[in-house]
Amino acid sequence: MTGASSQAALLERLRAIAGASHVLVGDACAPYLTDWRKLVTGRAFAVVRPDTTEQVRDVVRACLAHGAPIVPQGGNTGQVAGATPDGSGRAVVVQLGRMKRIRSIDVENDTLVVEAGCVLQDLQDAARAAGRLFPLSLGAEGSCLIGGNLATNAGGTQVLRYGNARELALGLEVVTADGEIWNGLRALRKDNTGYDLRDLYIGSEGTLGIITAATLKLFPLPVAQRTALAATGSIAQAVALLARARAALGADLTGFELMSSVATDLVLRHCPDQRLPLAPGAPWFVLVESSDTESAERAASRFEALLAAAFEAGEIQDAAIAESIEQSRALWRLRESITLAVAAEGKCAKHDISIATSRIPGFIASTDALLRQRFPGVRSATFGHLGDGNLHYNILQPAGTPAAGFVEVQQDLSRMVHDAVRDHAGSISAEQGIGGLRTADLQVYEDPVKLDLLRRIKRALDPAGLMNPGKVLPVH
Repeated sequence: MTGASSQAALLERLRAIAGASHVLVGDACAPYLTDWRKLVTGRAFAVVRPDTTEQVRDVVRACLAHGAPIVPQGGNTGQVAGATPDGSGRAVVVQLGRMKRIRSIDVENDTLVVEAGCVLQDLQDAARAAGRLFPLSLGAEGSCLIGGNLATNAGGTQVLRYGNARELALGLEVVTADGEIWNGLRALRKDNTGYDLRDLYIGSEGTLGIITAATLKLFPLPVAQRTALAATGSIAQAVALLARARAALGADLTGFELMSSVATDLVLRHCPDQRLPLAPGAPWFVLVESSDTESAERAASRFEALLAAAFEAGEIQDAAIAESIEQSRALWRLRESITLAVAAEGKCAKHDISIATSRIPGFIASTDALLRQRFPGVRSATFGHLGDGNLHYNILQPAGTPAAGFVEVQQDLSRMVHDAVRDHAGSISAEQGIGGLRTADLQVYEDPVKLDLLRRIKRALDPAGLMNPGKVLPVH
């Protein structure tokens, strides 16, 4: 996009498409220009808030005609600045929050069709009102949008039972990078007709097109749920408890979350309304949840038998079982508040990593020791989804030290962590994506053949290179 006349023409066209009140410029763009972690602030030519798929298509076509980069944005709750424009001021941010309709619910087929701008919690509530469960659950579910969840292949707390966002989607509607609408919203569980375009766009982080709607899977509501917080003496004991829970509960095991005492202590410090319902002293805590489709009595009996056996085997030292919905929610709030508490504590080197569950005890022991040796005083506020091998391996600045000094060593620290992840055959991004923060890391740690394939796909589907440039893959 060059020249004042071209910019004026594009602005006029965008206003004609979405309405002048839904095209923001200047200072009005500010709420959409900084990522959630406040690490990156960009600039935008305009922020457009379309209301229909056809408006999204027309916005993309207008941007193509004027050579304007396009940055799709949902709830802007991501951790890797994937929905933040760069500093050029050329990009048009396409904010999808107005597209929040639930188009249909088919109870007999256990499916729901929803637009990309629907808040995840509103989608969950709509499913529940129809007597069904939509199981994707995140700490940000009150503000994240389902389009962003799909674009990043979000994980969350029930991946162990239901899978990532990819496994929960049957079909998509997408505005492609060349301004066409692909209607792939068929509510089919078997559709073996060529390459799976759905899976290509899910997890592409807005670099290949804009997801505007999706057909999602629904499930029966559980008859009963049981939740417990257990104290354990080591990661190895937590892994043993996980194996026991899988054997005892099977598919009814829906959540298995790991929290270090460093992480829970931060929550108690920065969230004074919360409490730990166990005696202090344990180095690790596990949050376990089961969902039963038969009866509350069966759920309670199996769950209590599991914890009793784990206690006898020395895998846990103590446990608190939620006796009400409110107590269960309080346990989950403890877990979901860790991210906010870490942010309140100070500077943090965050890592979203995936390791085979059997290798996690060795990874944490060796990597913690390596970091303490190299950076004395750092603290590991580790937590995450042990059931699917996804850890949020957060390293905090030493207590009482200046933030500036820690910032200077963050790059070296993260390199050491990612080297250790590679040595343990893991992934440097489990559920948060690559975005704009991890593109350089991807070039170092990903297989070169895969990187070449990713670049070829990007060039084929976005030949103009205007769709969320600089995210996932560097701009060349």
